[in-house]
Amino acid sequence: MSDNISGIIFNDGETYERYMGVWSRKVGAQFIDWVKFPNSLDFLDVGCGNGAFSVQIDELCSPSSISGIDPSPAQIEFARSRKINVSSSFEVGDSMDLPYQNEKFDVSLMALVIFFVPDPKKGVVEMARVTKSGGILAAYAWDVNSGGLPMEPMHKIMREMGIKYPLPPSTEASEISEMKKLWESIGMTDVETSTFHVERSFKSFEEYWAISSLGPSVIGALNELSSEVVDDIKSKLKETLERDKYNKIVSRAFANAVKGIKTGKFA
Repeated sequence: MSDNISGIIFNDGETYERYMGVWSRKVGAQFIDWVKFPNSLDFLDVGCGNGAFSVQIDELCSPSSISGIDPSPAQIEFARSRKINVSSSFEVGDSMDLPYQNEKFDVSLMALVIFFVPDPKKGVVEMARVTKSGGILAAYAWDVNSGGLPMEPMHKIMREMGIKYPLPPSTEASEISEMKKLWESIGMTDVETSTFHVERSFKSFEEYWAISSLGPSVIGALNELSSEVVDDIKSKLKETLERDKYNKIVSRAFANAVKGIKTGKFA
């Protein structure tokens, strides 16, 4: 797992927070409410990014500790700057080769990450390895292949214009059927899945563009286009975006989720 997979850029924790941090918190709150974690657990946040979800774990789950790992030094630096009220540590590392001992954590999670792992099964097996018997393995991810990404409106226009943009290497892992199959294939029990729908409003198109054009899957592609082509994308986008009765832009996204219990044996 790298910090610039297929042209998707994760090199600025503050910029990422403006764009994806808001979306992450919206779907993360639903995910936490769905899993219903017991109090006083040791959490591992795999692919923690800039720590947006780790903060939610701290605020909503009453954990004993939080550990986070991510391949991007810039994201980890931002995560370390966050205020977390329990014992916490953040380090640069690979989701498919976790630097932790066996059965260290009560909970191992991937928040909006599993489709970035080149070999999702290898990543989930690693999560299972470092999770205690009886512990929780869970993940959620935007449903990329069904249009669940927050940047789908821009992606759709770029597809129609024949403009290529990067996607994560393992988009199939975001499908709910694949998540269930993966969790069951490594021996998880009590496997359940769900889908969470979230929305975000913007007071104007200018605000929407200023934030959405920072999306990690489009910023690199946009930077390579001429100003005329970018203006064409903006014009088409402005015409197609949904607006509410107050004329605010409404953007929607949806994510699939999976959870299960480690039995002590896994593939």
